[in-house]
Amino acid sequence: MMKLDRIGSTTLLCLCLLGTWNLAHAQATHEAPAQCAKFTTIDHKASQPLQGVTLPPARDCAPRTGSKGFLIPDPTCTPGAINPTLTAAVLKDPEFTTKCVRNETTTEEQKNSTYGWYHIKHPAHNEGATQTCELDHLISLELGGADTLDNLWPQCGPDGVPLNERFFKHKDLVEDHLAVMVKEGKMELAEAQQQIARDWTQFIDAAKTTCSTKHCKPEPDHPEGK
Repeated sequence: MMKLDRIGSTTLLCLCLLGTWNLAHAQATHEAPAQCAKFTTIDHKASQPLQGVTLPPARDCAPRTGSKGFLIPDPTCTPGAINPTLTAAVLKDPEFTTKCVRNETTTEEQKNSTYGWYHIKHPAHNEGATQTCELDHLISLELGGADTLDNLWPQCGPDGVPLNERFFKHKDLVEDHLAVMVKEGKMELAEAQQQIARDWTQFIDAAKTTCSTKHCKPEPDHPEGK
């Protein structure tokens, strides 16, 4: 009986530990907020690339320099893609959040594979003040971008500057600026999507102006899987 009791106790302990791990794992993984249930027309896997590409790419991907000196992705690897079910009406709904569509299509491991495409070493301690790279949605989720690999690239640099001067922080302002323009009816959604994919850096000056007069608080484009 003693031996069976020990086995039973050990089993119970393992089950408790497993339950604790499962709870922690569930809390750490993506869970869409309750209000996302109202958006029944969203198809998380819907994707429409702006340009057809073959992935993984057959050759190395190389970032280019945009009109303002900031890096933009290789269009033969990251042309940008939209989710056509993320319509302007959905994006303008005050209850919509990008958490409704984040990490529903590609896994963290799949997203991280883009570092290899661009021959960029994944940086250590890549979070908080020491973050130097972000796995960026070229067409941001708040502009109806798809969570697919043809819309993702590792946006890195520059070194030796404060966090708010990293390239991806500048792009956050651009994304928020364009979202404001779309929501206020000053730009069509399709135009914003096409232009940010072509060269997001063209909007840097306008974004700084917009965000100096309006409340700009961009949703983190990709907080996990950096």
